[in-house]
Amino acid sequence: MTNSNQKRAVILVSGGLDSTTVLAMAQRQGYECYTLTFDYGQRHRAELLAAERVSEILGDVEHKVVHLNLDSIGGSALTDTSIDVPEEESEGIPITYVPARNTVFLSIALGWAEVLGAQDIFIGVNAVDYSGYPDCRPEYIAAFEAMANLATRVGVEGQAIRINTPLMDLGKGDIIRAGVALGVDYSLTVSCYQATDGGLACGRCDSCRLRREGFFDAGVPDPTRYT
Repeated sequence: MTNSNQKRAVILVSGGLDSTTVLAMAQRQGYECYTLTFDYGQRHRAELLAAERVSEILGDVEHKVVHLNLDSIGGSALTDTSIDVPEEESEGIPITYVPARNTVFLSIALGWAEVLGAQDIFIGVNAVDYSGYPDCRPEYIAAFEAMANLATRVGVEGQAIRINTPLMDLGKGDIIRAGVALGVDYSLTVSCYQATDGGLACGRCDSCRLRREGFFDAGVPDPTRYT
């Protein structure tokens, strides 16, 4: 049951470690959480199942899955199966970057927030362990927030839309420590770029590397199930 006096927020949830931590943080701050996940043509379904699972267990009000076809334009190892997921560290923006993904996701989250009467959107972007993605930087988030308040009825009427990025300045170890303190069960999450249908992680991709190093830095046993 929702409380009409409680503030609402749209939380982008991918099923991974970061977004699950953000959901727990938003709940701790007293928000009614409406979780939003995208089936955008990614390589595997395991993260979609994980997103639904963590949203239900952490206690969202509503979980919505939006279907997109970013695989139709390709350009990323996450949406084009003809491009191998790299298993070595690389310089610059990696091939796992999905063109315009966060812009598309935040735009749809913005629309749902207007419908819900929510002034807050939460996203788990991070400028420390962010793999070089340009749409995870604070400059990008500030620019999107400015646009959101120019382009929406709620913004024009003077009720500001806020894009919340509580993980922006945290390393992966710090994120995990914060989540553990909030009671997050990270065994429910899937971070691997090429996980099996059952959610087993490869242990070799960039996302697996950052996740494994994060648990080591946090001094927390890694609950990830590897192939």
